[in-house]
Amino acid sequence: MSQKVIKIGSSLGVTIPKNEIAKLHIIPGDEVDITVQKKITRLAKHEQLLKSLESFMNTYDKDLRQLSKK
Repeated sequence: MSQKVIKIGSSLGVTIPKNEIAKLHIIPGDEVDITVQKKITRLAKHEQLLKSLESFMNTYDKDLRQLSKK
């Protein structure tokens, strides 16, 4: 599960979704263990590159096909 980090006063925090609270029977005052791992953004950058490349290929498809025949 991924949650965004939010500012709470001068601290940072994350929220626990309502369905997870219900499933785990968490109540205020309970202690929970968490694992923190920063999400890697490389995939998003690669996805953007692929979208840009796809757009380029769609725009210049006819020209690219002509060049490939030479």
